[in-house]
Amino acid sequence: MAANMATASTVIGLSSSSLSPKRTCLSSGFVKPIAVGNPLRQARASGGRFTCNFQRDWLRRDLNVIGFGLIGWLAPSSIPAIDGKSLTGLFFESIGTELAHFPSPPALTSQFWLWLVTWHLGLFITLTFGQIGFKGRTEDYF
Repeated sequence: MAANMATASTVIGLSSSSLSPKRTCLSSGFVKPIAVGNPLRQARASGGRFTCNFQRDWLRRDLNVIGFGLIGWLAPSSIPAIDGKSLTGLFFESIGTELAHFPSPPALTSQFWLWLVTWHLGLFITLTFGQIGFKGRTEDYF
């Protein structure tokens, strides 16, 4: 009786299922639908190499970033915080001092190098953060 019950349930189970394979595709924002098959015969197989979906427009040519970044650096660097002088003022003053003896280059011990590196490093950091901050902002307007 147990054997008949097992066979009967097996037969019932087989008769109710279809023999054709069912493919279930999940779709959401996190899961992309993929077709299950031979991974060696995929249409976009790269032959064992890694591929990357790197955004080619990573350096957006947006003049707003350059304009606001330059203003965003010139404003705080022009505050007189170093012995009553600003970083921009000290940098431009050192340029004038070095241009006074133009054919000869600035000495390695000159304050010009300190102000040059500090001013440009601050500008670079400001422009970099501006580029990151403007990433999604301008795409909404254009």
